[in-house]
Amino acid sequence: MKRIVVCADDYALAPGVSKAIRALIEQGRLNATSVMTVAPGFATEAAVLTMTEAPLRFETGLHVTLTGPFRPLAAAALAGENGNFPPLAKLLNPLARFRIDRRAIETEVGAQLRAFTDAFGRPPDFVDGHQHVQLFPGVREGFLAAVARFAPKAWVRQCGPVNWRALVSADNKTRLLALLSAGFRRRAGRAGLRFNPAFAGAYDFSADADFATLFARFLDQLPADGLVMCHPGFVDAELKERDPLTDRREVEYAFFASDQFRQVLARAGATLS
Repeated sequence: MKRIVVCADDYALAPGVSKAIRALIEQGRLNATSVMTVAPGFATEAAVLTMTEAPLRFETGLHVTLTGPFRPLAAAALAGENGNFPPLAKLLNPLARFRIDRRAIETEVGAQLRAFTDAFGRPPDFVDGHQHVQLFPGVREGFLAAVARFAPKAWVRQCGPVNWRALVSADNKTRLLALLSAGFRRRAGRAGLRFNPAFAGAYDFSADADFATLFARFLDQLPADGLVMCHPGFVDAELKERDPLTDRREVEYAFFASDQFRQVLARAGATLS
């Protein structure tokens, strides 16, 4: 049996998301979650997470956030006219790498790392990025510099498959993440940081997607210690205000809480323990 990592992103984004993730951790259906320190209520949600009893060892990481309806913790230079982070499209723009202040990125990521350490009493086990911002050419240098400084023992998330053959039947989103990850891995290695050997879990979040079928596909060719990203949650008013991904979170939660999840893992020869 190969041990894999199933990581629920966006902890602390909204109360319903945090509640669903904790429930799955308590059921032994997740072995990692990444936390948003910029979200309202983060400190309370972090305190509850530290008291969560889990049958499996699980890792807690920082979900670096540089986009969306949240205010920077330290780098005001990253904020738009409304004081919040810019939209994703602004950071992903090919010209963004020449316009983004690397020092501002490093300052903000460092502040989020310190907020995590203050809340949990230790640095994160790993560091990733909301909407995969850590991979963007204009972000990754400052991101990696901050992790190397404040959490050098943490591993960082890259979003490429185990080999390029896995991209033959992949969608455009998965291919883009793999392309961005190639440069990210090189720079992470130069910074002396570890990263996951392979990644899966990206899809278009369409309403008609059968998540059980998708998850089985995610496990195909995933090696030991490979990572599957997921977004379980319960929909509440706060989530609707802060993120466009809503109902699909409940679909994912239902799958992970079901016997079908265990069956899919067993057929793939995978385990979380």
